[in-house]
Amino acid sequence: MFCPQCGSTQNDELKFCKACGANLHAVRQAIAVRDTGEKFDWSKTWVAEMFLSESERKRREGEIERERGITPEIKRYNEIKAGVITSFIGIGVMIFLYVLMQGIILSGQNPASDIPILSRIWVAGTIPFFIGLALIINGLFVSERLVKVIKQHEQTGQNIFDRDRENPALKSADTAEFIPSNFSVTEGTTKHLSSPSQKQ
Repeated sequence: MFCPQCGSTQNDELKFCKACGANLHAVRQAIAVRDTGEKFDWSKTWVAEMFLSESERKRREGEIERERGITPEIKRYNEIKAGVITSFIGIGVMIFLYVLMQGIILSGQNPASDIPILSRIWVAGTIPFFIGLALIINGLFVSERLVKVIKQHEQTGQNIFDRDRENPALKSADTAEFIPSNFSVTEGTTKHLSSPSQKQ
């Protein structure tokens, strides 16, 4: 038998691996008890998730988040927290780049044409700063409205992700429905051929 943890060859009578100490007895029991008659369920794989509609995917994500205890308030709080952290990282990057570039400029080893560029490199830190600021604004204003909407729907007992299923964009086709045509190119000809005067 091979040890599933380290791959070394082991005697079948050993209960533990000689090399790493893995429990080989438990591995043997798991292999012996395994139910081979169990059918594979494709609906529980990532392949099935590829073919889900957007509303169904959102509904499933919402159910998973509710099972984990992730409420819209917690998501809003996490978004604001991420925004604050990102903004402070941006400020830190700006300060670090400013001090570093000033040190390089004051060393005097750079040509005079490089000094305007080096003195403005700290501006790169504004990118994470503004991303964090956008996350804070989104968490404070936009996500607050979303939380209110979700609470209203929960109070009425309605799932907001079921809206698409209740009001589909197109009604389902009725194959038993036939639309009569108002005219036909051959209508006069067939009436003429089928008239009783022609048969006599």
